[in-house]
Amino acid sequence: MAQLDTRQKLGILADAAKYDASCASSGTAKRDSRDGKGIGSTEGMGICHAYAPDGRCISLLKILLTNSCIFDCHYCINRKSSNVRRARFTAQEVVQLTLSFYRRNYIEGLFLSSGIIGSSNYTMEQLVEVARSLREDHHFRGYIHLKTIPDADPELVHQAGLYADRVSINVELPTVSGLKRLAPEKDEKRIEGAMADNKTAIIDNKDARKKYKSAPRFAPAGQSTQMIVGADAATDGDIVRRASTLYDQFGLRRVYYSAFSPIPDASAVLPLQRPPLMREHRLYQSDWLMRFYDYRPDEVVAAADEATGMLPLDIDPKLAWALKFRDRFPVDVNQAPREMLLRVPGLGVKAVNAMLASRRWRRLRLDDVARLTVSVAKLRPFIVTEDWRPVLLTDKADLKPLVAPKKQQLELFAA
Repeated sequence: MAQLDTRQKLGILADAAKYDASCASSGTAKRDSRDGKGIGSTEGMGICHAYAPDGRCISLLKILLTNSCIFDCHYCINRKSSNVRRARFTAQEVVQLTLSFYRRNYIEGLFLSSGIIGSSNYTMEQLVEVARSLREDHHFRGYIHLKTIPDADPELVHQAGLYADRVSINVELPTVSGLKRLAPEKDEKRIEGAMADNKTAIIDNKDARKKYKSAPRFAPAGQSTQMIVGADAATDGDIVRRASTLYDQFGLRRVYYSAFSPIPDASAVLPLQRPPLMREHRLYQSDWLMRFYDYRPDEVVAAADEATGMLPLDIDPKLAWALKFRDRFPVDVNQAPREMLLRVPGLGVKAVNAMLASRRWRRLRLDDVARLTVSVAKLRPFIVTEDWRPVLLTDKADLKPLVAPKKQQLELFAA
């Protein structure tokens, strides 16, 4: 391998890390301080943005330790047989990069993943060494997210949780058959076993800290995972059920969905085109319904097309469910329980909570509801208020054209 300088390595390994969706990016104006004026940057290789539970945006250095790998997963651009330029950081190079970026106020933390080099244990040792050195040698108090390796020794994975704020293990694909077909070197039982160990360690740590404040923290930001969408034949229904199982069994903070992207010199078993990005968006919306709107997995799946198992792309899952179960509507906003108010298209959690608080003192009118939402037009067919009852709308056979978002022709050369 030709000798590469740090900047060249950063370019290769930051670009290779972009396929991991486990830290969400945000878009903003491009700014930097390379001309010596000001401090900080909104761009640059490897800079991404994640959001803390309290809504704060955290800038992270997002890189791979190496894009070399002994595995040959069909969907991965860094697979063993892939013809890509390879690079590798040492543990200390990652430490120094993180500290340098931090001192320049570019970042507030590190997101570190890696291909498998040598062995799973060796690679995991290197990842842990980066986090250990940052925490113990340099007293780094920023955010650290480590992508752990399920095949590694459980003690190494446990050590990762002692230094990192969040750990994650990718389940890769929604179905066992898809995993065996596209990533035969990976095993579902080992993946789930490592996730179960992390869950146990997180719970034990919380109990220990209740008794002993000096007990070391273990992954205080929890664990997450990622599924690739569109690389195999899994339907949206399959993905929703799988995500629900993962949340229930392993207490995950997030399940991330990453639309499959065609890669150079791809295997013949992979699809030729990527799935619509809107499919990924609809899956995130369905995930939101289960996490915050009290929808059961079977209710979300019911919004999908019965023949294909796919969620509609032209309307969101919540609206699709409401149109499919017209007999549940309209809902009286002055009497309905919270569960049913959360199922009204256009009503968010904050709006529902505000309505429940307000109706203790007065009966709500349509204008009251309108002040809590972006557009009341979407709600009208589904609610009853003190001065509104949608008799004609609810009797309308084809309601979808009235409530579905209007299609717009975008201006190609708009400023």
